[in-house]
Amino acid sequence: MIYRTVQGDMWDGIAFKIYGDARFLTLLLNANPAHAAVSVFSGNIVLNVPELPSDISSSLPPWRRE
Repeated sequence: MIYRTVQGDMWDGIAFKIYGDARFLTLLLNANPAHAAVSVFSGNIVLNVPELPSDISSSLPPWRRE
């Protein structure tokens, strides 16, 4: 899956939009090392979005699971 940034996006906000929890920003950072130094994104940057590992998703409360 990919995510196309909107002007002003930040890692924690993107993680929240995608996963419902900002703590997964490290997962996004690790999947996008070329953009790791970016704090605030310009628009239209394509980021790789990895799936949550099964051990993480199973520890989420039911309303946050996909």
